[in-house]
Amino acid sequence: MTVERILPTEESYELLGLAREIARGELAPRVDDYEARGEFPRDVLRTLGRAGLLGLPYPEADGGGGQPYEVYLQVLETLASSWLAIAEAVSVHALSCFPVAAYGTERQRKSLPDMLGGDLLGAYCLSEPQGGSDAGALTTRADRDGDYYRLTGTKAWITHGGKADFYTVFCRTGGPGPEGISCVVAEAGTPGLLPQTPERLMGLRSSPPAQIVFDDARVSTDRLVGEEGSGFRIAMTALDSGRLGIAACAVGLAQAAVDYAAAYAKEREQFGRKIGSFQGLGFMLADMATQVSAARALTLAAARLKDAGRPFSVEAAKAKLFATDTAMKVTTDAVQVLGGYGFVADHPVERWFREAKLLQIVEGTNQIQRLVIARSLVR
Repeated sequence: MTVERILPTEESYELLGLAREIARGELAPRVDDYEARGEFPRDVLRTLGRAGLLGLPYPEADGGGGQPYEVYLQVLETLASSWLAIAEAVSVHALSCFPVAAYGTERQRKSLPDMLGGDLLGAYCLSEPQGGSDAGALTTRADRDGDYYRLTGTKAWITHGGKADFYTVFCRTGGPGPEGISCVVAEAGTPGLLPQTPERLMGLRSSPPAQIVFDDARVSTDRLVGEEGSGFRIAMTALDSGRLGIAACAVGLAQAAVDYAAAYAKEREQFGRKIGSFQGLGFMLADMATQVSAARALTLAAARLKDAGRPFSVEAAKAKLFATDTAMKVTTDAVQVLGGYGFVADHPVERWFREAKLLQIVEGTNQIQRLVIARSLVR
């Protein structure tokens, strides 16, 4: 189903059309093969970079697309409807570029055209094995040694781990708590930066994360982003935008599930009738479609706040919470619509069902989103 869009410029429509063309022509035909083999599609990210779709929300002067977040999220949604791992990779890459784009020195920002153009792929290193939600308690250290930091510790669940060209690392340069955290950018190949064996995932098998061990890795002090002690603020600011990216991915996944289930219900016959004509199933489809529309509206409303320069952190949490819960519910129902066929790999709904679960966890679990929203109400 083609969803009606209202975009700010003609260029925005063209970008969305290009995203649809790539999603249908290049992503959809390849996703099953890459998922089955568990192979990361690095070449696809380069293709998106050359097409100008990898750095859409960043200024043109930095090599980005100069597009509003509202447009960028709809592109992400379109990509996710064909291949969630690709859309999530775009979202994580954009997140990895944010510290340099927003807080980097003039020298650091010279790398932005290569970052935003897809020549350099990024990884966002915040979570650790002993804690993901409590980012302020991270333990990876960066100890000053002349003109270098010596990084020691382990990061976990790192998308693009072992595949990235640069790692945006949040580490402790000071004492305990958020105020002791800083941000540095380490290049792949840095001695002592050791990607581990990729995780074996329930879903998104073509983009498995990996732990990154820092074993006395030496990173030049000119790779510090912002000031020492500003890393936690940078990380949380980035995550507000990243949560909207995941919300958009969830909307795209859920829309694909609705479309597939509805198409199946129009063809499948039982008791001499198309199953979509039975009220019980028809109402299920109606609820699925309504929930996806509501998730999209909530996500784009938060994006418009961001584009207007207004506070959007709480609205981003609401969007991430609602959209990813919706994706889980809708993909579950899509499996039910297909019955036994929904449980076999011949139909994509079983993959979407597995993938939706991850979206409730990444970029802050949905329990953390509820905590953010609740605190805003009683603050």
